[in-house]
Amino acid sequence: MKPFRVNISQLITFMVAFLLVFSGITLSVRAATEVEAVRMGIHPDKTRFVVELADKPEYRIFYLQNPNRIVIDMQELNWDKANTKNRKRGFISNYRYGLFRQGTSRIVLDLKQPVKILRQVILPPAEGKPYRFFIDIAPTSTAEFAGLVVESRKQQVANRKPITISPDVKNTKKRWTVVVDAGHGGIDPGAIGQSGVYEKQLTLQVALKLRDILKKNPDYKVVMTRDDDTFLSLRERVQVARKSKGDLFVSVHADSIGRSDIRGSTVYTLSENASDKEADALAHMNNKSDVIAGVDLEEQDDTVQGILIDLAQRETMNFSVKFAKLLLPEISRSGMKVGSRSHRFAGFRVLKAPDVPSVLVELGYLSNRSDEKILKSKSGQRKLAQSISNAIDKYFAEIES
Repeated sequence: MKPFRVNISQLITFMVAFLLVFSGITLSVRAATEVEAVRMGIHPDKTRFVVELADKPEYRIFYLQNPNRIVIDMQELNWDKANTKNRKRGFISNYRYGLFRQGTSRIVLDLKQPVKILRQVILPPAEGKPYRFFIDIAPTSTAEFAGLVVESRKQQVANRKPITISPDVKNTKKRWTVVVDAGHGGIDPGAIGQSGVYEKQLTLQVALKLRDILKKNPDYKVVMTRDDDTFLSLRERVQVARKSKGDLFVSVHADSIGRSDIRGSTVYTLSENASDKEADALAHMNNKSDVIAGVDLEEQDDTVQGILIDLAQRETMNFSVKFAKLLLPEISRSGMKVGSRSHRFAGFRVLKAPDVPSVLVELGYLSNRSDEKILKSKSGQRKLAQSISNAIDKYFAEIES
């Protein structure tokens, strides 16, 4: 039998239509602009955040709360020359940067307290200096900051655009649609290994190898949530699965924890009640990806509450568990350790498509040198990708019989 499908698209279209539109920014496509320097000026009543750039900046700024942040989007930037070691000064507790969309880089300023922007200035090149972009921020009340958040959200409405799906979805129609999700990306690096490797790099490498294996089978249509180093919000990943009418969603990750002696793969399926504290902590950490990347969480609810959604999701979760049980033995055969408690449950937002069976695969621990060695090697990545593909073959063979 095929996976259970309530025809929920007809029954709840009116409930989810408003979730299919996303905020987006279109900036001119060109070579990445070099960032020459980043600095902060401290004054008694304000903090100045300065970015020096080789080209004139194109930018948009908005405010976010819970936690309080200022987000600056610019054309694609190259940060190789910039010294960004000192990130905590004045009213700024930290800042981070990275690719948010193709052609768009994002800077997120974490704030020590509510602030307002006093000035936004672009200075042209002069006296040997390149273009300089700066903002001055000063303390404000919590109420005024909340008002600034609302106002900037309104300004984003005009720039909204529908979600786009990887070009792979346009391939010749195949029997089963498998959505492969490389965790993290762009401004969100994910975990960092002992050697300094980023989780986002390894997940993409394994995901691309899995895609290439699956595409050899004419029974599959493969959809990638991302196939390069760009950021997608958790909700966008879910919507890619739903819009492509996915039959299975596999999200690839690589965890890191405080203990270097723990290793091995773990497969997670959705449950609002976590199987253990470690699973709950990992879900909480992964669910913070949108906060790290400066996504407006109030605009990014993952699901609509309703009986039809709940019923469909429960049945979908059963198929997710079926796949998880098939996947773990295959991973064990790849050479990666699998423990006795390697199937766990937690409230991962990325697994919440109500009509697409979904699993999150933590391939191994980047905090463990043995796991990291496997995850960084091409042969280890190929074996892990092949193990997931083998499980996918078995899963669809079972539900067809």
